[in-house]
Amino acid sequence: MAHLNTARWLALLVPASLLGGAYIAQYGFGLPPCEMCWWQRYPHFAAVPLAAAAFAMRPAAVWTALAGLAILTSGLIGGFHAGVEYGWWQGVTGCSTIPSAVDVMDPRAAPLIRCDRAPWTLFGISLAGFNFLISSFAGAAIVALAAYRR
Repeated sequence: MAHLNTARWLALLVPASLLGGAYIAQYGFGLPPCEMCWWQRYPHFAAVPLAAAAFAMRPAAVWTALAGLAILTSGLIGGFHAGVEYGWWQGVTGCSTIPSAVDVMDPRAAPLIRCDRAPWTLFGISLAGFNFLISSFAGAAIVALAAYRR
């Protein structure tokens, strides 16, 4: 039972922490998200209530595993996004180019945030890369712990 409790807490704390970090980066350090950054947030938005449900509803292992799969999904999207940032493959072109209808000289226009440029790195790893590493391994571990039976 200890493994399931560990998995439930990981399933709740990992996406909550990563979302908190994303919002700190966005509002505290002026790093607005690109479209692919938002794609990575959506599975975390789903994982938090799924993990909370694991504390209140039965079977807890199912809710925990679903949260883990959502976290893993975010990690895989982050891996794709990191590959685009590092130039390993081409990303979604609408996310990497300036739309023709946007007047870039208009100061009221919303800033275009490119998906193929990492606005910040640590040790050469972008935020998308960190999301890939953390979410993929944590998501897989949560699913494995939730599925583990003695």
